Amino acid sequence: MAAGAPDSIDERKDAVCAAIDGWADRLVEVAHEIHAQPELAYEERAAHDLLTSVLGEAGLDPVRSAYGIETAFEARVGDDGPTVAVLCEYDALPGLGHACGHNVIAAAGLGAVLGTATLAASGVGRVVVLGTPGEEGGGGKIELARRGAFEAVDAAMMVHPADADLLRMDCIAIQQLEVSYDGRAAHAAAAPHEGRNALDAAVLGYVNVAALRQHIRPTERIHGIFTEAGDKPNIVPERAASFWYVRSDTFATLQPLKERVLACLEAGALASGCSCAHRWDDHPYADLRDNGPMGAAYVANAARLGRDVLTPDGHRRVIGSTDMGNVSYLVPSIHPMIQVAPPGVPIHSAEFAQYARGQSADRAVVDGAKALAMTVVDLWSDPSLLGAAREAFAGATAGFDPPI
Repeated sequence: MAAGAPDSIDERKDAVCAAIDGWADRLVEVAHEIHAQPELAYEERAAHDLLTSVLGEAGLDPVRSAYGIETAFEARVGDDGPTVAVLCEYDALPGLGHACGHNVIAAAGLGAVLGTATLAASGVGRVVVLGTPGEEGGGGKIELARRGAFEAVDAAMMVHPADADLLRMDCIAIQQLEVSYDGRAAHAAAAPHEGRNALDAAVLGYVNVAALRQHIRPTERIHGIFTEAGDKPNIVPERAASFWYVRSDTFATLQPLKERVLACLEAGALASGCSCAHRWDDHPYADLRDNGPMGAAYVANAARLGRDVLTPDGHRRVIGSTDMGNVSYLVPSIHPMIQVAPPGVPIHSAEFAQYARGQSADRAVVDGAKALAMTVVDLWSDPSLLGAAREAFAGATAGFDPPI
């Protein structure tokens, strides 16, 4: 270890928090700038350029368009010790902007790396910041994993905004499905008997799935919309299409549910005399295997900042899906939630988007950076914590192939 590095864990935590305080105003500016210019999955060029420019200002020499993905980036600091990855997200939602608060995620992750960089450079450990585009359905972390971004990483973490400070988000597995139906056009008044109605096929498939919903497990979800439904009422629709999200509590239980959903949709084609084609998205999101020892360290560090992190229960839960779940099958991972909005304000709402740029969000940027940075210090400084994290990870993923 280089001379001058603090020896005790508390001294190291004080040092990273002081470093983050020095960057606090800039971090809040970053969160505001990303919020003001929302960009969709894999189009986050302004956010990519902003985040990498700040890393450059700090002398961290980021790799832009990392791993061949235009809006991904990476910066690494340190030559010895455990490697901890801090992940940034920065894509927005169509029509809602940063209603998931990814501007806060990006700025907090940036701050955590800026705060730990000096310690890493002194030989305490290694830290890597990964800019992960396309979380909102694009599977950026999955693509990065396929290209080797998580090789030689010992642990990974990020923090996500919510309406409460929570130990975890209830992240369930999801896969997207596109279905198209082809029939035969005909004049709907003069010769309807000559037609084969693709819209009927799609509607029957939808109704079949609606019936299926009565007989799936309470932890499972199926949502669908029509994306094509014909052109004019007096023409029997020769083509229709629908788009589906199929979710289950684990990646393993998702597989049989997918088969049942597809059978329902294909039955609509059979009943109406149409043909049916489908395509499953090739970036399925896994459930998230939160790492208990790492989570406990985060909770203790958040408490140092005056944040009481709750364990989710039936009344304080956030349910959704994230490609961070896939990462959690590769390395020990955490995905805690940090409060930026009053209780009851849901993510993916216009109201939440407003709070993602408010005073609570500004505080969450700095507190989130500090809580993550202190957890990085714990993993660097306490071999027993990293050992416990690895043991918990092995137990949680035993018998499963990484869903990458």
